Amino acid sequence: MQVNSEGVSSSRVYLPAGEPYPTLLDFFIANFPHIEPSEWGARFCEGLVMTADGQPVAASDAYQPNAHLLYFRRLAREPEIPFEEEILYQDDHILVADKPHFLPVTPSGLYLHQTLLNRLKKKTGLQHLSPIHRIDRDTAGLVIFCIQPNERAHYQNLFRDRVVTKAYEVVAPYSEELSAKLPMVYQSRLEESEHFLQMREVAGEPNADTYIELIEVVKPWAKYRLTPGSGKKHQLRCHLNALGIPIKFDQIYPVLTPYQEYDLDFSKPLQLLAKEITFVDPVTGENRSFVSRREIHLI
Repeated sequence: MQVNSEGVSSSRVYLPAGEPYPTLLDFFIANFPHIEPSEWGARFCEGLVMTADGQPVAASDAYQPNAHLLYFRRLAREPEIPFEEEILYQDDHILVADKPHFLPVTPSGLYLHQTLLNRLKKKTGLQHLSPIHRIDRDTAGLVIFCIQPNERAHYQNLFRDRVVTKAYEVVAPYSEELSAKLPMVYQSRLEESEHFLQMREVAGEPNADTYIELIEVVKPWAKYRLTPGSGKKHQLRCHLNALGIPIKFDQIYPVLTPYQEYDLDFSKPLQLLAKEITFVDPVTGENRSFVSRREIHLI
């Protein structure tokens, strides 16, 4: 893996034997049909395709079977996210970051440089840094990264085995009827909907549960504390929407609004914050507890 001056990691591709590609460009065009041939030509010209030891190769170079090549993505335009992350804790094993709203955790879609992972790599020089869990781009708050590659599985298993306690804070409409039932555990079965961005509740055995507490009320809004017992996609957003109190400024529930690729409206961040996380460190045996310094406000 190579890392450029912006902290962006390369991708790796294997060139199998027995394939009839006259040149390297022919191979990339055939194997990445979703990328325009002109884009591959530009990457070769800019030295963004290279050998495993980092030597740039040319589009016209002959195809070499059983070799590995590295390549970087190239974005003509990437949205600028004008908010800063904060490193709350760092030792030899983990780094805990406090993420702002709108910033993706890892590269995807339009985002390459403007991601929490690449910002932290550039800031710390830790090129093997990797997240052990994710939160949505729209969500602010705590994200934990593993520093040592050989320890990553130990930390990821914490989430697989559900031995991590996470607490979120949200601002959503106040409901007199619901508040009379709180605190409560809400359960339902969540599955993918027809649109990949949305989850939906369906009949059947519950596979998602959320403990809901009321923290503060300034009508017509209220602040709630949510402790998920499971980790389904969009679980908190789905559950509050199903209860008739969708999270303030949610652009997916109850109505999916068109995604604005550029010129984002930063005035309406989703009022969802990953506030606390607690676990026993699988490497050191220490009790770990972290709290976001960010706040969401009722008014």
